[in-house]
Formats: sequence, structure tokens, C-alpha cells
Amino acid sequence: MPISILNGSALQDGDLRSIASILKEVFAHPVTIEAANLDLTCAYDSSRLQSNSTALLAQILEGGKDSSQKKIAIVDADLFIPVLTFVFGEAQLAGSAAIVSTRRLSNQFYGLPPDPRLLLQRLEKEIVHEVGHTFGLYHCHYFECVMRSSTYVEEIDLKRVTPCAACAALLVIGKSQVRSDRSD
Repeated sequence: MPISILNGSALQDGDLRSIASILKEVFAHPVTIEAANLDLTCAYDSSRLQSNSTALLAQILEGGKDSSQKKIAIVDADLFIPVLTFVFGEAQLAGSAAIVSTRRLSNQFYGLPPDPRLLLQRLEKEIVHEVGHTFGLYHCHYFECVMRSSTYVEEIDLKRVTPCAACAALLVIGKSQVRSDRSD
């Protein structure tokens, strides 16, 4: 089950290679980096000055017919869902699509000097988090687990880039379940 990183951000593909390596390590699936083909204007809400992440997820799903492939788009747009002020990202639980924004992961959003290394660390964690949802992982209560929900960027900084032992075990169980389903 390949994982595709769809780059719709100002980041260079070279910046995303380390993230691809982490994804491959955590989920044990091949990872590719491609250009994103998203129309951000159709998801833009001018009253909020943000883009609806759910509308963008729908575009990701329309763009890919292979439901066994996981796709995560990276955009620079500020994202929201109607019930929240903002989201760092969104994913289909046990589905094939996810999206993450760099906007609120960047120090500049908070009036701080740019820190490209910190941006990539935060992005790495958020991508692993959202892809984890596509593999069926829920939010975790362990403080440092990458699957813990984050409301503030500082909470992302405190997390590890990998799932805790309990979440990692669920990934292994999920993989063995897929194998046994195929043998029936």
C-alpha cells in the first residue's frame, strides 16, 4: 500500500525526503513525493480567510482512483473545519486521504523569526499523525505519542515523531489483519 506525499506547498521536494523516510519507517510502506493538483480557490472561505480542509480532502479523493493508496497533501493555506477555528490537518479515519497545512506550523505565523528546521520537524509529526489516522489510529492519551491531539503548536513540539508502543502495536495488528484477510 503505497503512500504519496502530494506537495502543494512552497517547500521543495528535497525538504520532504526526510519526511518520506520517516513515513516509510513508521508505516513500512513505500513513499513517493508528487506535485499536488488541488484547486484551493474552491475551498476558500472569504469570511474566515481560510480554506475548508474537508473540501480539499474531497479533491484528493476525486484525484485518485486507487483506494489502496494513501495520499497526504501539504498546502500553505490556513485550514479549518466549520466547528473549529483552525486545524493543522485532517484525515479520513481508516481511509485514503489526508491533508496538512504549513501555515500554523511556521514560526512566522506567530510573529517569530523563521526556523525552517523547526517547521520541517512540526510538519513531519503532523504528517505522521494524519497518515496514522488513515491507517485507523485514533487520538492517543500518551503525552509524547505522535497520535496525541494537538491544539497548540507547542504541543506538537513536545511530541515524538513516532507512535507510542500501544499505537505501534495497533499498526502491527492492522498489518497482520490485512494479511489474514487476503488469505481467506
